[in-house]
Amino acid sequence: MSATLLAVIPAPSPHDSGVRDIAALSARFAYVTMCLTLVWGVLSATGWVRRVTGHEALRGGHVVLAVFSLATGVVHGLSYLFLDDDSFGVLALLIPFAGGGFARHAAGVAGLELFIALAITAAVRRGATDLRGQRFHQAGYFAVGLLAIHSWLGASANGNLATVWLGGITVLTPAVVLTVLRVLPPRVLVRLGLLEGGTGRAEPVRISVDDKKCHRYAICQAEAPQVFQLQGDGQLRYLRKPGAKQVPLVQAAARACPMRAIRLQGAGR
Repeated sequence: MSATLLAVIPAPSPHDSGVRDIAALSARFAYVTMCLTLVWGVLSATGWVRRVTGHEALRGGHVVLAVFSLATGVVHGLSYLFLDDDSFGVLALLIPFAGGGFARHAAGVAGLELFIALAITAAVRRGATDLRGQRFHQAGYFAVGLLAIHSWLGASANGNLATVWLGGITVLTPAVVLTVLRVLPPRVLVRLGLLEGGTGRAEPVRISVDDKKCHRYAICQAEAPQVFQLQGDGQLRYLRKPGAKQVPLVQAAARACPMRAIRLQGAGR
């Protein structure tokens, strides 16, 4: 008499089902606000909102979105610690690939930890002082990329890819497009019509900076490092009469200044 062995997979408990529902909901909120954080940050830093609408993009909105995205992301990660099946431990949530974790988990852990590090340094620095700190802040693009990979791989593994496809693409596409545009040289942006460029010979330009408006964010230095230099003591030094080759970079710096502290004379903005 032969016996047939059947593998029985127990149904998840109502408690675990509720925890996973919370994890899924918080993940979707985190994903959407993460993409919006990147979009708002680029638009406010470059001044493109003002060029299109005539109004400034408030940098405070960027901060609010970043905080909400970080909070929901942390909730998403910590919720797995409350599962009864012990499928996730503390080490698995803190160290990528700990305990033989999947690549999607590693991308999520690394992306969230980098996001937290960026938020802490931004709060401590409060946007001031050196170019090195701003370059580190730009690692946020990499963090968003890791978290987007984690989100899509997780949706695919859980069978929810078809459900989140439209919404995911809708918010991810502008984030990707703006990220690409953000790193393009100013001359390319002029050709695309996103920046105004002069025709023929570049006119001489005089630069003046309103000290009362300038908050030393060092964004101008990132755009035109040979013209603007933020010193260790917080003082901004700049060339009042930059060379012709620097004019497009100076114009980009003036548009990127969130406080509109840079004034140019002799060339159209």
